[in-house]
Order: sequence, then structure tokens, then C-alpha cells
Amino acid sequence: MTEENIDNEQNLSEEEKPVTDINNENTSVSEAEQLKKQLTELNDKYLRLYSEFDNYRKRTIKEKSELIKTASEDVLKAVLPIIDDFERAIKANESVIDPNPIKEGILLIYNKLKGNVQLKGLTALDSIGEDFNADTMEAITHVPATDEKQKGKVIDEIEKGYKLGDKVIRYAKVVVAI
Repeated sequence: MTEENIDNEQNLSEEEKPVTDINNENTSVSEAEQLKKQLTELNDKYLRLYSEFDNYRKRTIKEKSELIKTASEDVLKAVLPIIDDFERAIKANESVIDPNPIKEGILLIYNKLKGNVQLKGLTALDSIGEDFNADTMEAITHVPATDEKQKGKVIDEIEKGYKLGDKVIRYAKVVVAI
């Protein structure tokens, strides 16, 4: 710039001075505000995504632990008929003349098998004498009650019910007095 231009600029009022400098400052301030806003939005998106992933991770860990608890369900369902057969054999051997060796052998196998499945979390459901519970029992037949106290109670058990942990894997098949 020449001296003449500088003198002219100094003589101008504030309103008449070149606008280009002021616009550049305003532009850089508004850009900074936009960048801060964009940074805040991106940070918010990141935190939401991180939280969503953390919830997903926790949910999958929980689902895996539940799957592990009930993974042996199919195996245990296959073993249940064997337990039923052992129980029938024990009843049938009661009328044999010298059943002691047979009884002892069957009882040993039965107790060992039952102990092993109990270690895996399998528990038998008690139903005889209990009130009928549709959550754990299946009524096969109904019979007339001999007195009022028997109404709605299980008087006979056709097949035991079993739970694996908190989940019923086989409902007890029962006879209910009505």
C-alpha cells in the first residue's frame, strides 16, 4: 500500500474501513463453533456406540452362561428313561426269592447314576401329596377324592418330573384328585 492509501484509511470512520478483515475474523469464529459442535456430536455418537457395544457384550456373556448351564439338557433327557427303568426293576425285584445280590447291584448302579446327574444340576420334583401345579406337573387323569383334603392334590405319580437348575425339563405325569 502506498502512503496515500494508508492516510486515507486512517481518515475513514470505523464503518467505512474495509470489511474484509472483520469478515475473516467472524468466519473463523463461526467455523470454530461449528467444529466444536461437530466434535460434541461425534463424541456423543461415540459414547452411545460404546454403551451399546458394552450392553451387547454383557448380554452375550449372560446368554453364554445360560447356554452352558443347560447344555447337557439333551443328554439328561436321554438318561431319564434309564432312571425310570431302574426304578421299575427295583420294584419288580422285591418279589424275587433271593433278591439281595440283584437288589444291591441295581441299587448301586441307580445311586451312582442318580448322583452323577444330580451333580450336573438335575433334581427330581416331588409331587405326591402336593397341590397340583401346572408349571411343573401334567395331569394324566383325574379321580374322585375320598375326602375334602385330597381335592386338588396329587395322589399318584406316573412319571417323575425333573428340573435342570431352575428350568423344568420334564413335567411330572400325575393323577389328581378332584
